[in-house]
Amino acid sequence: MSTKDSLQRFLFENAPIRGELVRLNATWQEVLQRHTYPEPVRNLLGEMMAASALLSAMLKFEGSLIMQIQGSGPLTLAVSECTSERNLRAIANWHDDLSGASLPELVGKGSLAITIEPKQGRRYQGIVDVGSGSLTKAIEDYMHRSQQLETRMWLAVDETQASGLLLQKMPESEDLHERDLLEEDADAWNRVTVLADTVHQDELATLPFDQLLRRLFYEEDVRLFEAEPVSFRCSCSKDRVHNTLRMLGYEEIISLFEERPIISVNCEFCNHLYEFDRVDIEELFASDFKVEGSHTKH
Repeated sequence: MSTKDSLQRFLFENAPIRGELVRLNATWQEVLQRHTYPEPVRNLLGEMMAASALLSAMLKFEGSLIMQIQGSGPLTLAVSECTSERNLRAIANWHDDLSGASLPELVGKGSLAITIEPKQGRRYQGIVDVGSGSLTKAIEDYMHRSQQLETRMWLAVDETQASGLLLQKMPESEDLHERDLLEEDADAWNRVTVLADTVHQDELATLPFDQLLRRLFYEEDVRLFEAEPVSFRCSCSKDRVHNTLRMLGYEEIISLFEERPIISVNCEFCNHLYEFDRVDIEELFASDFKVEGSHTKH
């Protein structure tokens, strides 16, 4: 089975360890076709897309996982979002020359925020510093501090695709079988992560997932589950733009027509352009003032 644009879960039968693999091809190209990024920004954004897909797969919820980096350096903002339906989008803003810049040089004094926005329930956000030198290290620190979960991640990005591998030590359970596994194979986590450290970026980018797992963990009993498709999809819509305009208020919006005949709103993620003339705006706000009494029967 093709591993292009897919996310695939696996676990170790005799150790309390689970994992995910992701590969983004067409999904990654959809992002690159909409904006031209310098190589350092492109690579970081691809890593963020792969990482957000991997982390979202570990969560049991309906909603979105949003990964965001903000800093004082030439990279001012980078955002990647993955929904529980495995839809991805990403964007980055930068200035100045970025050639050869490392993550600390790109971001300067900055932070990584990971936000979980469920369709129902409370929004959760965790923030860590990105001064450690790599996105994977910042994410591993976040998972250890905020989730108390031992997590390791490996990422590979170029102009054609973004790939990733995640390993996570399962949280302690009251399940007797899992407790027995912990006692019988206490070295499993160290052994498996040392093996995973031998992965090459070209292997992560090209090998079919089943072959990759056999290459890395040939003496381990690993179960690979069915792959899930992933794709690029932006969540912008005309209704969302309408809501934004309503929040700005009628007077604020109408005043803009003194300078232009058309109000344009462009989605930075997908480059979709929404345009409104004065009639559109009048109709939009008129709908907020409809009198329910006009439908009363006598």
